[in-house]
Amino acid sequence: AVVSTQSTGDPFTIKHLDKEAVLQNARECSGRVVTVEDHYAEGGIGEAVAGVLSSADFVTNHKILAVREIPRSGPPAVLLDMFGISGNKVEDACTELLA
Repeated sequence: AVVSTQSTGDPFTIKHLDKEAVLQNARECSGRVVTVEDHYAEGGIGEAVAGVLSSADFVTNHKILAVREIPRSGPPAVLLDMFGISGNKVEDACTELLA
């Protein structure tokens, strides 16, 4: 499996997402993409990437990891795990895509 770690910075702050870079990275990873954001999925980078991937001329499989319930206070490690965006949850999502 190919894993791309290319980045042009924090994609959430990029006004115009580089569609060609998203598609190239997806192609290098056999169409498997995981996006992770520490806020709600709606209007986030996952949706933007999903929009780009919908125009791909190859099969893609995209997992969006994001906060899906009302945020609360607590220790950061506990909250990241609770909301499904901890390192272990990212690893689990990648493993699922590679299965």
